[in-house]
Amino acid sequence: MALSLLSAPSAASATGSAEQAVNEEKVDIVPKIHGVVRTRYEGEWSDSEEWRHRFQVRNARLSVEGKIIRQVDYLIRIDACDRGVMKILDAYAQWTFPKSWRVRAGQFRVPFGIDLFRAPGTYIFANRSFVGKNLANVREVGVQGGYYGKPGLPLTVEAGVFNSKSMGNHDVWQSALDYAAKAAWRPGGFVVSASYLSMKPYGVRMNLVDGTFGWHGAGLTAEAEYQHKHYERADLADTDAWSVFASYAIPLKKTVFDNISFQGRFDSMTANSNGRPDDGALDYDEPSRRRLTLGTQLEYLRSPLRVALRLNYEKYFYDSGVEAPAGGRDKLVAEFIVKF
Repeated sequence: MALSLLSAPSAASATGSAEQAVNEEKVDIVPKIHGVVRTRYEGEWSDSEEWRHRFQVRNARLSVEGKIIRQVDYLIRIDACDRGVMKILDAYAQWTFPKSWRVRAGQFRVPFGIDLFRAPGTYIFANRSFVGKNLANVREVGVQGGYYGKPGLPLTVEAGVFNSKSMGNHDVWQSALDYAAKAAWRPGGFVVSASYLSMKPYGVRMNLVDGTFGWHGAGLTAEAEYQHKHYERADLADTDAWSVFASYAIPLKKTVFDNISFQGRFDSMTANSNGRPDDGALDYDEPSRRRLTLGTQLEYLRSPLRVALRLNYEKYFYDSGVEAPAGGRDKLVAEFIVKF
């Protein structure tokens, strides 16, 4: 009896430890579904000062994510309607190792830049900056790995290698690959980031660097980002782009909305090429331009929910003699965004 009484606590302890281990291994494998619907009205002044406009479903994006085991997760993301076109954006599997290390394989956005990683449900402006859209807005197929920080060390370092050809065709054999690397430090409300990308989508290799500094806190978000693109073995001047913006949110009481915010941004881009030679020669696809954006929005925020009403005005500036392309003229944009 004495032996039984002495062994009982040990048996209970062993049973408790076993149950705890089993509970730690349990994983919720039910997929999680997220999405965003972003609709808009957009109007711009043409060269003849005539007003022209359009309605758009700018995004109807759906994401399915989940875990298979505690260390392995996946994500599949599509845009069911991107201005009337369906697109497969992301499809990857990821393995997380102890001490904040991860490896990801599949199709996803390359590790480069900061503004590029804002999604339609978290955009601050209706239209992305030139650094977020024009120079290196690419998703590719490949593999990347990195260190993703911990509370005492808010540092992320990641690097990857990718197909150089279009992500729309995974069946192409190729002799060239793309490479990307990024480091971001986020102490408190600050972010400091540096990135490098080397890509060769159409026969001319382009090397890009990115530097970002930003701060978020007390209702204020401010950020400055710069990108430089160099064209190898091409008689073409390098492309430079930068963006500076600030957004300030004021809490609202006794309304359905949680805050009202005001935004301002100035961004600039010199003449830019997508790297596709025409008859053996490389030329610019987009003219040099500068833009001032002013905006305001009302937001309902109940994470992960977001409902926003946004209004932006964009004023464009071009060099003398340059004809502004359609869609690149002074405009008004009104949006209704629902994120879940």
